[in-house]
Amino acid sequence: MASESRIGSDGLFNAAEVTTSGRPVLRRNEVECFLLSSVDLDSEDDPPRFASLRSGNLILTTHRLIWIPSSQPNASLPSSLPLSSITHIFSHKKSIKSMFHSPRIRFQVDSVVVVTVVFRGKGDFDGFLAKLWECWRGRAWEEDEKSESEASSGSGAGTVAQGLYGNDGTVRMVGLAGILRKEQEQWESTDKSLQDAFQDLNALMSKAKEMVSLAEKMRQKLLSAPSSQNGGGDDEEMGSKEEMQQWMLSVGIISPVTKESAGALYHQELSRQLADFVRIPLEQAGGMISLTDMYYHFNRARGTELISPDDLWQACNLWEKFDVPVMLRKFDSGVKVIQNKSHSDEEVMSRIRTLVTKTETLRTGVTASDAALTLKIAPAMAKEHLLSAETKGLLSRDMSPDGLRFYFNLFPEIDPTDLHLVKGFGTYGEWVKATSLLSV
Repeated sequence: MASESRIGSDGLFNAAEVTTSGRPVLRRNEVECFLLSSVDLDSEDDPPRFASLRSGNLILTTHRLIWIPSSQPNASLPSSLPLSSITHIFSHKKSIKSMFHSPRIRFQVDSVVVVTVVFRGKGDFDGFLAKLWECWRGRAWEEDEKSESEASSGSGAGTVAQGLYGNDGTVRMVGLAGILRKEQEQWESTDKSLQDAFQDLNALMSKAKEMVSLAEKMRQKLLSAPSSQNGGGDDEEMGSKEEMQQWMLSVGIISPVTKESAGALYHQELSRQLADFVRIPLEQAGGMISLTDMYYHFNRARGTELISPDDLWQACNLWEKFDVPVMLRKFDSGVKVIQNKSHSDEEVMSRIRTLVTKTETLRTGVTASDAALTLKIAPAMAKEHLLSAETKGLLSRDMSPDGLRFYFNLFPEIDPTDLHLVKGFGTYGEWVKATSLLSV
C-alpha cells in the first residue's frame, strides 16, 4: 500500500485527503458505511498520546475511520485511522452514569494507545457501533493485500520448469498422457474462472468496485489537471479527454451518499458529493446545466441509490453554506440552472453580440438553436441568455409565424429628431449594407 503522511508528533493519525467540497477521497475498493456529526477524538492516557480532535464529522468506511473538521476555522486537519491498526474494541456497557454524559466508544490502537470517540451530536450511535464492529471484523483491507500479493506473485510465476519434474515436485507427464493432462488442467482453470466470475456474486461485485474505483481516480486527475484555454490546443487530446469524461460518467459514483450511511447529515453530504460530481457535466455543457439534466446524470451515476427531485433541490440550496465552486441560479423567466461561480455573463453577452452583428444575422436574426451552436449549450439555456440580452437592451425580439427570432437592437442608434436619417457608419450602417445586398 502507498505510504501516507503522519499528523502530529505522535504519528497515530494519517492525513486524510478531501475534495474541494470537503468530502473524503476514497481509496481502491473502499466504501463509505456510516457518518456522524459533532464527534471528538480523545486520548485516555495521561499524558495524552495525541492532540484531541474536536467537533468534526466522523466517517466510517470499510478501511478507515476518517475525521473531518465541521467548521473551516479549525486548527485540526482532516485525519484518518486505519481499521487495521485497531487491536481491540471495548464493549459498550450501559449504566446510570452513562445516561448523563455523551455516548462514547473506546478502542485500542496498536495494543498501546486507547482512543475515546465522544458523540456530542444527534445520530444513531448504536447503528454506528454495530457498523464499526462489522467493518472491523470484515477486514476488507486483507482482501486488497491478498489480491495485490497474488498479482505480484503471478507476474513472476510465468517460468515453467524443464525436465522430468515440474515446479511442484511432481513427475511431468509426456506424450499423449501429457497432452490430455494439460487439456484437463486448462478446462479446470477455465471452469474455476467462470465460477469466480459468475457463480460468486461477491467476487463479481468486487471486480465492479475495482473498475469504479479506477474511474474515480481518473476523474480526480482530470479535475485536478489545468484545462487548456488556448485555441491552438491539441484537438486529438481534447477529443480523448471528452471521450474519457463520457466513459467515467457512465461508470458511476464509487460510494454514493445514502440516508442510511449519512443519517441526519444526509442532505449536507449529498450536497458536497453533488458539488464534486457536477464539475465534469458542467464542463461538457459549457458552464451551465439545467436541474433536469443534472437530475438525470446524477441518478445515472448513483445506480440503484436513486434520489428524489426534492433531495436534489435541497442539496443545491445548501451550496450557499459551503465553499464550493458551483452555484444555483434562477433566471427571470423562472428557469433554474446550475453554473460555475466563475461563469461570466459578460463573456456570454460578448459572444452573442458578435453573433448578431454578422452580415447574415443582421438580416435574418438568430434563434435559440443558432445561439446554442455558438455558445455550445442546450437550446433552452441559449434562449434564457437571449432573453437576458434583450433585458439588457442588446437585442430586440420579433414574433412571427416562423417563431421567435432575435435581432441586434438598432433603436439606440436612431436619432429621434431625424428618424429618416440614414447613417453610413456603426452597426446601423452595417445593417443598411446588409439589407441593401438583399434588395439587390
